[in-house]
Amino acid sequence: MENDIRINKYLAMCGVCSRREADKLIEEGKVTIDGKLATLGSRVMGTEKVMVDDRAVRPSGRKVVFAFYKPLGVVVTEHDEHAEETIMDYIDYPERLTYAGRLDKDSEGLLLLSNDGDFIQAAMKGAHGHEKEYQVRLDKEVTKEVMARLAKGIYIIDLKRRTKPCIIEKTGRYQVKMILSEGMNRQIRRMWQAVGYTVKSIKRIRIINVRLEGLRPGESRQIVGEELKELYRRVGM
Repeated sequence: MENDIRINKYLAMCGVCSRREADKLIEEGKVTIDGKLATLGSRVMGTEKVMVDDRAVRPSGRKVVFAFYKPLGVVVTEHDEHAEETIMDYIDYPERLTYAGRLDKDSEGLLLLSNDGDFIQAAMKGAHGHEKEYQVRLDKEVTKEVMARLAKGIYIIDLKRRTKPCIIEKTGRYQVKMILSEGMNRQIRRMWQAVGYTVKSIKRIRIINVRLEGLRPGESRQIVGEELKELYRRVGM
């Protein structure tokens, strides 16, 4: 690097996390620069030895994005001593990859993984309204009236928030396709619970322009070419 940069931007360049998440790591005392604790105002030239949780990090020379099929039962986290399997058990890449968004343990489907911290931050930014598409199976027959209520947006009591309008299409007696532009915690399950239903299964099949098609649980593929260009364009990069 020709000039020094803030440590949070450096960590994003290394693919560790987004800049905002980097600030949290710094505040928690998990980042050192040449053996000294980093502060939010620290700057680096790129020649220093930067450590995160006692692991050396450095900028990647090549940014990559992968589509990954998260299986049921896998926890989307890097460290969880109580989890039987985490997403890191499936990632076999020489550089650190992190994920854009989450899926709960009981859901399956598409995740985006990358070593590009700026991409991760842009993809997760709720204000951009990036579409995510899901296949959802319920415990009883779905009615037009219930779909209409949810599509308009519904108030989630425990989150004290109203969901944004979304698209819901019936694909079977007990199944629907949902397209959301936000990502509240366990949002789909909470939405259906609010109208008296129990969600039996959730599979995410699309994020923005990237689809799950062609992948089996636990498999991944690198996003390249026009698909990658379109993805970066849609997240504003």
